[in-house]
Amino acid sequence: MGITAGVCLGAVAATAAYVHHRDQARMRAVWTGIEALRDDDPPAYDPAMVAGLPAVAQRYFARAIAPGTPLHRIVRLTMEGRFIMNGNGMPMAARQILAPPATGFVWQARIGAGLMRFAGSDGYRRRDGAEESWTKFWLHGLIPLARIGGTSDHARAAATRAMLESVWVPAALLPQYGAEWRETGPDSAEVRFADAPDLPPMHLTFDAAGDLAEIWAPRWTDANPEKTYRWQPFGGRMIETGVVAGFRIPTRVELANLWGTPDAAPFFLARITDAVFGPDGPWP
Repeated sequence: MGITAGVCLGAVAATAAYVHHRDQARMRAVWTGIEALRDDDPPAYDPAMVAGLPAVAQRYFARAIAPGTPLHRIVRLTMEGRFIMNGNGMPMAARQILAPPATGFVWQARIGAGLMRFAGSDGYRRRDGAEESWTKFWLHGLIPLARIGGTSDHARAAATRAMLESVWVPAALLPQYGAEWRETGPDSAEVRFADAPDLPPMHLTFDAAGDLAEIWAPRWTDANPEKTYRWQPFGGRMIETGVVAGFRIPTRVELANLWGTPDAAPFFLARITDAVFGPDGPWP
């Protein structure tokens, strides 16, 4: 019996190792595919590019992109912070490649500590009209905690995330790249994207200087007690901003499901520790 049990456990461990290796390989392939789309010599920003936009958008771009900045539309981020799950806050460190609003992203993270440390990735890629998305996390690389994706519901949720995270790539919000702005108040606007016509718009609120203060959008998600996919507000606060390579981007954020409702509870609190645009500098 002991030998049989040992053989069975060994087979289970070998299978888990193979599946984990396959997950990692796919994640790296998508990361590399997004990286390959980088334009090393994009046009430079000219404020005349936004002359026809509403006043609130012009105020944002006056802060968000310095004149003459190369308009890179892919960013590599490193971040740290807290991930809150079931009411428990856990340390989080992550790196990400992001090509918004609709090409995709890979977010690779380590969460927790000690016996409850787990790692994995979220990803989304749209190419030639097809979508791919996943959420795959493993406890110590041995036990699968989450391996979901491959459905239209999951992809739609991931697509909204890619759209919202365009705030980390201000060039993606320019009308020259398909962003359509509509002012909704003296300090607010909604933005739609030609590359994501099936998604509801993202909503932006700005402070008096023109910096982002809040973002949200309806997101197709099952993050609710019924675990049923439906449209729900998702978003958060931009607590701090900083300038990197001519772009002013959020550097400390707080995000929540059901944003703007009494049931909102932040689950992601992060500080950006590095942002790399273009070919200069190492990948994080």
